[in-house]
Parts: sequence; C-alpha cells; structure tokens
Amino acid sequence: MGKTIAVKGSNKLLNAWAFYDWANSVYNLVISSAVFPIFYGALTLVKDADGKVISDRVQFLGTDFNNDTLISYVTAAAFLVVSFLSPLLSGIADYVGNKKVFMKFFCYLGAVSCIGLFWFNMDFLWFGLLCYFLALIGFWGSIVFYNSYLPDIAFPEQQDSISAKGYSLGYIGSVILLVICLVMILGYETFGFKDEGLPTRLSFILTGLWWIGFSQYTYYHLPKGNKKESFTKDLLFNGFRELKSIWQKIKLNIPLKRYLGAFFVYSMAVQTIMLIATYFGIEELDWGETNSTTGLIVSILLIQIVAILGAFLTSRASGKFGNIKTLMVLNLIWIIICVFAYFITTPMEFYITAAVVGLVMGGIQALSRSTYSKLLPGDAIDTTSYFSFYDVSEKIGIVIGMACYGYVAQVTGSIRGSIIFFGIFFFVGLLLLTRVNKKASN
Repeated sequence: MGKTIAVKGSNKLLNAWAFYDWANSVYNLVISSAVFPIFYGALTLVKDADGKVISDRVQFLGTDFNNDTLISYVTAAAFLVVSFLSPLLSGIADYVGNKKVFMKFFCYLGAVSCIGLFWFNMDFLWFGLLCYFLALIGFWGSIVFYNSYLPDIAFPEQQDSISAKGYSLGYIGSVILLVICLVMILGYETFGFKDEGLPTRLSFILTGLWWIGFSQYTYYHLPKGNKKESFTKDLLFNGFRELKSIWQKIKLNIPLKRYLGAFFVYSMAVQTIMLIATYFGIEELDWGETNSTTGLIVSILLIQIVAILGAFLTSRASGKFGNIKTLMVLNLIWIIICVFAYFITTPMEFYITAAVVGLVMGGIQALSRSTYSKLLPGDAIDTTSYFSFYDVSEKIGIVIGMACYGYVAQVTGSIRGSIIFFGIFFFVGLLLLTRVNKKASN
C-alpha cells in the first residue's frame, strides 16, 4: 500500500517541511559557528607557552594569508558559486517539476563534505578547504529549494508560525548534537581518546550522518514540485529565462522590490556576523584562565537556546504590530549590538552580547523568510524562481560582507573595525524598510 499524500496546509506536511531545519541546522552550528572555527584556529594559529598568539599567517597556493582572511575568502567564493547556481537550478527545478531531487543532491553533497573534514590538516590544506567549500555549497544549495517549498506547503496565514517552528526545530536539533560533540571533546579521556583532536574530527562525521539521516523524514512527505513539464533541449537555458522573467515581475511589485533591497543590506550584516562571531571570540578576547574552547561553545549554545525564544517572540510581535515594523525594531537592536560589541574584551561581555544576538538572530531570519513569502503574488506557481531571488540577494550580500571582513583583517590585523561597518549596514537596512508598505506583508 502506497503512502498517503499530505495536502497543503496539513500538519503532517508542515511538520515534515519544518523538520528539515532539524536535519540541516547542525551544519550551521557545528561547522559554521562552533567546532570547525575553533578547530581551524587551533590548526592555523601559532601560540607561545603562555597561550598568546605569535603568528596567524597561513601559506596557501604560494601566497601568505592572514588565517581569518583565507577562510573568509574561501567562504565568499563558495557563496559566489551558490549565488550563480541558485537561479539556474531553481529555474530548472520549476521547469521539470521535481525540485526535491535537487534539494537531495545538495543535501548529500554538503553532508558528505562535512564527513570529509575529518581529514583536514595543514599537510593537505587544499583538501580541507575544498571540503569546507563544498559543504557550504551543499548546505545553501539545499536551502534554496527548501525555502521555495514554503508557499507550496503552507497557506499565507500559516507561514509565519511554520517558518518560526522550522528555525526553532533547527536550533533544538543542532544544540543537541553540539552538546554531544562538546561532551566528547571535553571528556575525551573518559571516552578513551588520547587528545581532543580525534573527537573534534569525529564531530564532523556526526554532523554529516545527522544531516543525511534526519532529512529522510522530510523527503518522504514533500511533494516533487509544481509543474509537470517534459525534458527538452532548452532546459539548460530555462533558468536564465526564469531569472529574467521573475525580475520583470518583481519590478512591478513595488513592496516586494523595496523589501528585497532592504533585505539585501541588513542580511549582509546578519549572515556575516554569524559566520565571524567565533573567529572574533578566538582572537579578540582575553579569556584569562577560562578555557576558550569551552567558553566559545557555551556562548554559541546560549545563542541557539535564546534564539528559540526569539523566533517565537518575533512571530507574536509580527502578528500584533506587523512584519515590517517588527523587522525595523530588530534592525535597531542589531545596531546597538554592533556598537556594544566593538568595545567588548572579556568573556562575560561576550556572553551578554551572545544572549542578545540569539534573541534577534532567530527572529530576523524566520520573519524575513515569511515576509518575503507573503509579498509574493497570490497566483505565483514558479515559487522556486522567486525564492532564488531571495537567496541570491542573501548570498551576494554574504560575498560582499565576507570580502570586506577579510580585507579589514588582512590590512589591520584586527576585525573590530568590521563590526562598526556592519552596524552601518543595519542602519541603512532600517531606513530602506521604512519605504516598504507596512500593510502589504501583514
């Protein structure tokens, strides 16, 4: 007997869609935010007997890089690839009516690349950076198709709450795995490991397996897509035609066009700060007698836990005050965070900043996604192509943000200046949000 097909708006379909956040968010936490940045820092920083950094230089492809600059440029390059692939592949997916295949491909590419990070070392730096590069492409490539399902599986009045639920499930699932990894790393002797290096590398394998395993529930219930077109010789060019067509439609939708402009600016800052936060903590704080690895992971756990509350509070606030007004307040809070973060030097100040970041991080991500979905035309069926614009805006913003961060780190040897730079982006984003029709997204 075949499986029952879940209908749009049903709890089964909504929950299956949201559960992919549980599966894939372990990449964002373990690889992007917590374990890998600390692991990368330990590999690339040279310290004296007192634990003070005496060199942060890395030789790669015959060039001398600051270690922060190298990883930021690799990150920017990966996002540049994703920003090109997103509209191309999403247009193809809408055309052939089976975007689930593409979502699976990028999911498995990312997960297998996470597993490949187990072999990351300075002798084979190129291989480790390649795995990091492909893992990032896999994660964000799958997110393009995941986000595009939102208007397909949920009615407008359901989208804010299910988007917030997805992020909350992601935070909960990723925190569980991070705690498991943290216990393994800090209690390595208890588990029979000679040092914390091996359990750290095993964390990358666990991330890949978690991502693949839990995504199966989502794939079982999600539909293939909207269309039932046959494969033709023009298929490869369809993505570019879709991109041009969607842009023409977006230009006629003034609220959507203005919102995309604002989203591009403030998302650039949000995503870049999330990517560099741990590197900032490693190099800019005086941890004293505190174990920096423990302190950094605790702060990231704090962000994830508080973000669960933040996502639901933001959903409630948007219901009462409207999406755009709520996003404006969130941008204002981010500006205050950037100013405060510029001056922090102690772990306690870092923890306070992390708690506030967590509160607004989950909220601004979930609300940005659902606001965009609400602004789409009600009769839109090529939703993947519409969401490719959303994702391309986000990715190009990250490319610019990471390039700026890398340049500042290379020239000044410090990344504090970039924090104020991102505060300016939030201010501009706030101004641009004032131009969006407040009622259009409610």
